[in-house]
Formats: sequence, structure tokens, C-alpha cells
Amino acid sequence: MAEVLVLVDHVDGAVRKPTLELLTLARRIGDPVAVALGAGAEGTASVLGEHGAVKVLTADAPEFADYLVVPKVDALQAAFEAVSPVAVLVVSSAEGKEIAARLALRVGSGIITDATDLEAGEQGPVATQAAFAASYTTKSRVSKGVPVITVKPNSAPVEPATAAGTVEALTVSFGETATGTKVTSRTPRESTGRPELTEAAIVVSGGRGVNGAENFPLIEALADSLGAAVGASRAAVDAGWYPHTSQVGQTGKSVSPQLYIASGISGAIQHRAGMQTSKTIVAVNKDAEAPIFDLVDYGVVGDLFTVVPQLTEEINTRKG
Repeated sequence: MAEVLVLVDHVDGAVRKPTLELLTLARRIGDPVAVALGAGAEGTASVLGEHGAVKVLTADAPEFADYLVVPKVDALQAAFEAVSPVAVLVVSSAEGKEIAARLALRVGSGIITDATDLEAGEQGPVATQAAFAASYTTKSRVSKGVPVITVKPNSAPVEPATAAGTVEALTVSFGETATGTKVTSRTPRESTGRPELTEAAIVVSGGRGVNGAENFPLIEALADSLGAAVGASRAAVDAGWYPHTSQVGQTGKSVSPQLYIASGISGAIQHRAGMQTSKTIVAVNKDAEAPIFDLVDYGVVGDLFTVVPQLTEEINTRKG
């Protein structure tokens, strides 16, 4: 069967959930061959094999940690030339999209970004995307070369499927540009104990209606009761009520969780573009005419200062 390259997103050997989702999608169109780079790469083989990887290509070198992006592109290109895949799948993060774009340019292939689904087609893989600020859903395929596709987190279930997971060393020759941009320092991001926003299965967001940073603990309490990530609209972020790293929208982060709860968010197109592909959307807003209600699966017309605490209390009671 044809092979599909999957670039592994991991931290010191701990494979992140979006990579396991990619393996599920890869099995629809071929046999997944995982490419794990950097410290702990060999330690990813077990979990990758449990989720369908027939082979794991690993490489570790100081360049992967000390320099930005290009060393990983060099390694992925080496894997591409060694395997001759029918497609290359990468997690749709900022770094992932840059790696995918550089690879596509090098190998003369078309690229599809921010796919939300993938299926086999007679003329190659067909990807589903949201277009024009998520106003339309499109199906696309690459017409030139081997498809390079980035996939948004939460686009597919994680489905275990035992495979060989054979580990093979990948030989990488770094080009002159690999050391062009050096990492001079790193500062660990302070952990909130909540899931990563772009990877979370549930996201609870607050907007202008929260009416101040002092009221965001209401949103956080609801999120914590659900084991969810916390998001914010651009209005809330621009007002300084919540960090920019939590902004959901066209100029913030794009999320696609199983459940998205919008509290005090009117539903401007900028925000909708970042969350419209969520599987189930719930909104709480006291304005019955708010545009967000045109989008939701369930809407509550009411004051969030009344509704949200009651919802949190009910969830905690049921959990107890």
C-alpha cells in the first residue's frame, strides 16, 4: 500500500494528540510513516506504532533545537526522498504550516492548509476546508505533485490501530540555510493547568459582555468544571481583560473543538472565522438579535452573570 508521511509533533518523546489524529487520517489514504525529529524521537515509536505507524523515521541533532524551522524542513525533505509518499501530513500550527510550505516549494508540490477532514479520491487525497472566514466549506485536492496538507487539531478522532512501528534512523544533510536563524534563549510558558487552546476538546470563551478582567473568573470556573481551555474574543483581549495568547478569531487562534461555549460574544465575522468549524456551538448572550445565534447549535438568551454560574454549579453537581 502507498505510504503517507506524518510529521510528529512531540515534546521530548511525548507525542501530542494532534499527531495521533493525523495517523487516523493517514490510514484512510495509505500506510502512515511517521517522522520524529529532535530529542526523544526514538521514544515516540511505541505510541506511534499503537496508532497505525508502520514505520518511524527518527533523527536527532543539535540543529533541531538550536535553529528555527529549516533543519526540520531538511529532515522532512530527506524522508520525502527516501519514502516517495503519496501525501505528507503536518499539524496545522504556525510552525507546521511554515514547514509544510517550505517543503512544498522544494519538491514542487501543491499545498493545502487548515484542512478539517481528509478522504481518499480517485485523483488523490481530497481535503475539506473552511473558506472565506468559514462562510463556506470547500473540498480541494492538489493538482501538481505530492499533496502537502496541514490539518487543524480536533479534525479527526484518535483511533488506535496496532502496526509495526519499526524504527529506522533517518540520515539528514543540513543545507546552508539551516543555521540562518539561531535560538538564543527559551522561557517556559507558565502553565495554567488547562488544555492547550488549539488542541482542547472543549473551549469556553468570553467576550465584551464579560465586562472586565475581574469577571473572567466566571469563564474560567465554567471551563475548569468541564476540563476545558479558556478563550477570549478580540474585544476582550484588546481591552486587556485576557492575554492575547487566548484570542480566538481571524487574527488570533483558530480552534475546532468538539464543544465551543461563547459567553458574551456577539459573533462578529472576525471571531466566527476562528471557531466556526467547532462540532457543537453553544452561546450565552442577552441580546436575542446577536449574530452568534445564527451560527449556534444551542443558544441561551440571558445574562451571562446569571446563566454561567448556574451552568457551572449544575455541572459540578452532576460530577459530584
